[in-house]
Formats: sequence, structure tokens, C-alpha cells
Amino acid sequence: MENPPPVALITGSTSGIGAAIARRLSMDGFSVILHSRSSVEAGHALAQKLGSAAYVQADLARDEDRIKLIREAIAVWGRLDVLINNAGISRVIPHIDLAAATPDVWRELHEVNVVAPFRLIAEAQSALREAAARGRSSCVVNVSSHAGVRPKGASIPYAATKAALNHMTRLLALSLAPDIRVNAVAPGLVDTPLTAEWTQAQRLWKERAPMRRAASPDDIAQAVALLVASDYLTGEILLSDGGLNLT
Repeated sequence: MENPPPVALITGSTSGIGAAIARRLSMDGFSVILHSRSSVEAGHALAQKLGSAAYVQADLARDEDRIKLIREAIAVWGRLDVLINNAGISRVIPHIDLAAATPDVWRELHEVNVVAPFRLIAEAQSALREAAARGRSSCVVNVSSHAGVRPKGASIPYAATKAALNHMTRLLALSLAPDIRVNAVAPGLVDTPLTAEWTQAQRLWKERAPMRRAASPDDIAQAVALLVASDYLTGEILLSDGGLNLT
């Protein structure tokens, strides 16, 4: 009897980067669990299109939903080999406007961008260790941002949450090894409907980035797939900004 395919859960995966990651891992032979907070129809439609896929709805601002997401994801095929923490939220606030970065904004972004990935990893840990017992390390990939590496980003609270996610990635890589590898991908500008109107950023990448363009969602999915495929890399923050950080 053939071994069943490994299973990957990708949060925030009904559009954009998350959907590109889901498509790429599906092509790489994974069964995938799709997730979103609200786009249920899109989730079911993409699951049907991918074939060996299922969709689970959950609000990652709520801890009971985080627990439910992991439990339901594992229940589909009885295993979980890979967790991609892609879901996140942002708020656009000029860095000079300190008053607009209210405690409520800080709390909202921290809960979804930092606490939620940590809690999902904590809930998934036992299933990921079981997966590692089958012969190769399981893995977590956190989708961060270049704003967590450089003093940039849509807002200071957003950038600070991504810096926290990067450091959490390194801490967990140490504490969960060798069974579970933990890495992050830190994109710069990515071409999505959300960023289509960001003309200043688009110009910056075209003029200053060595690759002369923003990333596509598929570029980021390829970086994630690289980290998933490795049996050795852990604790890495893969800056994926077309070389803009070099300038």
C-alpha cells in the first residue's frame, strides 16, 4: 500500500500569497488544508479545484478558533506534516503619527500576527512530532515581512509584530529541533490586488531593487516550498525582497 501524502495547513490561503503557497504545495504532492477568517465560498472553491484539499474556517483572533482549526485540520487525514503561518493583518499608519498607533491597534495586530502563530504551533506540536517519527523532520514556515528586518512597513505596530515573529521563529527553531524545523520567509513588496495602488512602493522596487520588480505571490510560494523541502535548514529568516535590502 502506498504511503499517504503529507499534509500541509496554510492559514490565510483563499487568495494572494496563501493561495499561491497552497497551489505550490499541492503541486509538490501535499494534501492541503485551506483556511480563512471569512471567505468561506472561495475556500471551498479552491479546495475543490486543488483536489486533495479541504477548507476550515476560523478567526485567528480567538483562541478557541485556533484550537478548533488545528484539531479539524488534523482530523481530515489524521496527520499534519507542515504548518504555514501565512495569515496576518496590517494597519496603514504613518510612522510619524504616534497618536494614531493606539493601544487597541497594537493589541489587535499583536494578537493575530504574533500570538496566533505561536498558539497554532503549540497546538500542532504533537501532530508535527508524530509526523517527524515517520522518518523526516516536519516543519513550520512563518510568513513575515521585510518590515520585521528593516525599519520599514505599513505602520510601526505592524513592523514590530513581524520583528517579534522573526525572533519567535529563531527561538522555536532551537526549542523544537530536531523533530520540527521552524523558518520564516520575509517578503518585501508583493504584487497583489491590495498593493496595486501602492505607486511609490512599486516605483521603489522597479528603480532600486536589483531584480527591478516586486515579487509575485508565486515567487514567495517558491521560497516557502524551498524551506519545506529542506531537511536541514532551521531558524532562517529568508528575506525575499529582490535584493532591495542591499541598496
